[in-house]
Amino acid sequence: MSNVKLAVIYYSATGTNHQLASWAKEAGEAAGAEVRLAKIKETAPAEAIASNPLWQKHADATRDIEEATPDLLDWADAIIFSVPTRYGHVPGQFQQFLDTTGGLWAQGKLVNKVVSAMSSAQNPHGGQEATVLAVYTTMFHWGAIVAAPGYSDPVLFAAGGNPYGTSVTVDQDGNMVESVEPAVRHQAKRTVEVASRLNS
Repeated sequence: MSNVKLAVIYYSATGTNHQLASWAKEAGEAAGAEVRLAKIKETAPAEAIASNPLWQKHADATRDIEEATPDLLDWADAIIFSVPTRYGHVPGQFQQFLDTTGGLWAQGKLVNKVVSAMSSAQNPHGGQEATVLAVYTTMFHWGAIVAAPGYSDPVLFAAGGNPYGTSVTVDQDGNMVESVEPAVRHQAKRTVEVASRLNS
């Protein structure tokens, strides 16, 4: 599967989706893909970030990570997105990034990209599935191929059994409630496998 170029793109305020993306990156590399990890540009005001110590700490710790651009989407054969839920939808920062992809879309350069998505929320029913499906709505407009995990491996049940994409509940202290690392790694491997079959 060394013929696959995988972009793992995430937005994270306090670190949960950065961790999910990091596991996906490692699994993609283990599957033989060339992987680039990139974060969505932060657009929140500095004072909002500074008002939350966890948000500020994470922003400082990830300052040197590449920021996602449309060029990264053009480069990739496969893309894994990881974003938290905001009122059952994607964060504004992520939506703003999607809104910059019109040029690629108009040129047909996003057609047949293999995509998969992950999410997180503070409550099990706080919008995790809805957020993943909201990501996929844009992917359908791209003409991308969604590689959802479905129930393709037993590890998905320990992670909460979300067939659309791995999702995790996070407590008030920022700790993940479910054991999702194996599910993330499986989802990343599956995404690379699907892309490899398309490239062969």
